[in-house]
Amino acid sequence: MQLVEHSETSRQQQAMSLDRRLVMQLLRFLGDPPVRFLLWSGEAVTTVEPSVLTLRIADRMTLLRLLLDPQMQFGEAFTAGRIECVDGDLVRGLEAVFRRVPAISDPNSLSARLARLQRFVRRNSLSGSRRNIQQHYDLGNDFYRLWLDPTMAYTCAYFPSENATLHEAQVAKMDHVCRKLRLRPGDEVIEAGCGWGSLAMHMARRYGVKVRAYNISSEQITFARQQAAHAKLLDKVEFVHDDYRNAQGRCDVFVSVGMLEHVGMENYRLLGKVIRACLKPSGRGLIHSIGRDTPQPINRWIERYIFPGASIPSLGEMTQIFEPAGFSVLDVENLRLHYARTLGCWLQAFENSRDRIANMFDARFVRMWRMYLASSQAAFLAGEMQLFQVLFAPTGNNNVALTREHLYRSDEVS
Repeated sequence: MQLVEHSETSRQQQAMSLDRRLVMQLLRFLGDPPVRFLLWSGEAVTTVEPSVLTLRIADRMTLLRLLLDPQMQFGEAFTAGRIECVDGDLVRGLEAVFRRVPAISDPNSLSARLARLQRFVRRNSLSGSRRNIQQHYDLGNDFYRLWLDPTMAYTCAYFPSENATLHEAQVAKMDHVCRKLRLRPGDEVIEAGCGWGSLAMHMARRYGVKVRAYNISSEQITFARQQAAHAKLLDKVEFVHDDYRNAQGRCDVFVSVGMLEHVGMENYRLLGKVIRACLKPSGRGLIHSIGRDTPQPINRWIERYIFPGASIPSLGEMTQIFEPAGFSVLDVENLRLHYARTLGCWLQAFENSRDRIANMFDARFVRMWRMYLASSQAAFLAGEMQLFQVLFAPTGNNNVALTREHLYRSDEVS
């Protein structure tokens, strides 16, 4: 009997030792971040003290899946509740991981090949773009209203001071864009991907321009039209429920804030042609987009569950919009830390409304979006993600600013 008991104890010890070795292997792969894993047996494993985050793993199968494909399986397990944050700061822990794990650079790696396959399946054709956008942006205006600011701006804000609120920063972002474009009363503007319409209405109301704004999200376009009617701006703003590829007419200004991520790099040259066909020779344009320092595939979990069909370009990849179409790049600004702060505001507001969101959807949805918002903030803090604003104009256009003084003068506002 004692031999049987000793044998069983020995097997348990060996299993525990194996689980510990597997976790240690995972931590070393992640660059030894200050993260502690708490196993289903109660054993805690870390390679760095003090830890900033403790995660509980539900079972051995979850651990094995995490080892095989951490990029996809961490989000999967967190969403399913098989990995839980039991102590510490999720954003700080993820930031530490992002700072230590080398970016995927091998185009022939399994992760890179799987990313290309996902993008092909969800490529941004005219019909594919509508499906992709509907999955994310048509979740319901009531959902987004719970954690966005009153402008319903779902893009990086611009914080002009440490004490600025999210709402003040979103308004400041719109003014920052308008000043870069040097908007003047009577200008005709085409906006591609207008969201819930706040920038279009801000340009019309505050700068006296006329805007034709394109969007393929039915939820957003309906909301934007209602807001424009309420603000008595229908004579200055036209919200068109259509794809940017079908943009019509000539304009003095072309602007796109937060749409490029959904265009697909295979369509960058086409986007450049569309802009060139619309923009007058004396015109100017601005594209505001999440970016990267080097070309990399988007995180597969994010692409599958949050932003289907999305891609995040490097600056070099963005030039495929401008160079073939005959545009000169005038200015590039990186607002990375502004987006980290924006995401922190969104995450806090999301957590404050998590019970209401759970009632709208379910607990799994709450965990999924918590991971999306927290990992996104961590990625910007760690420098894995950037936020580029690129100002451009047709080659040879001398109707451009000689200095940046106009960006910081309040009397530029009409």
